[in-house]
Amino acid sequence: MSTTPAPSTRDRILDAATELFYAHGIRAVSADKIIERAGITKVTFYRHFRTKDTLVVAYLERQAARERGLLDELRASAGDDGALRRFAATVGTEACKPGFRGCSFINAAAEYAEPGSEVRKVVAEHRTWYRQTFAAMASGLGVADAEQAAEELMMLRDGAMLSGYLDDPDHVGSALERAIFAVIDASQAASSPA
Repeated sequence: MSTTPAPSTRDRILDAATELFYAHGIRAVSADKIIERAGITKVTFYRHFRTKDTLVVAYLERQAARERGLLDELRASAGDDGALRRFAATVGTEACKPGFRGCSFINAAAEYAEPGSEVRKVVAEHRTWYRQTFAAMASGLGVADAEQAAEELMMLRDGAMLSGYLDDPDHVGSALERAIFAVIDASQAASSPA
């Protein structure tokens, strides 16, 4: 009989923060609300996270690791073409879930206007990783100017996340897939000799 180990106190704090930050916004959620949701004391909270901003950074780093793991797994199992298709479908599926509020990183950047803040640094690092990954995928699909294609794919991803939150999410995945492959196909055609 296998049992799943109980989450660590740090993970319980991060779980509570993730749920509350995503549902209500980072600035609207106090440390006290997180402490209450996690069922811990203030001393325990501050032993793990000396400030709320430290917790926000950990929350975003954890979310970044999840997103990176998902896309890396898709690439390993389906190749770049299949991974882009599955990525679009995943964004569409997420956008249709109750409580979807768009991209955690875009939301955090909107709440932390200071470009030099630790929160914005984590956001910038994650966005850089996405661009580099999209460039590698585009290059693998024969796109000569992979960096330009990556910028366009990043804009499409951002737009899909916002559209899924603000508009009817039912068609986000299929629209994102069509747009991604319009960029890839146009870039492949532009790089082919006439």
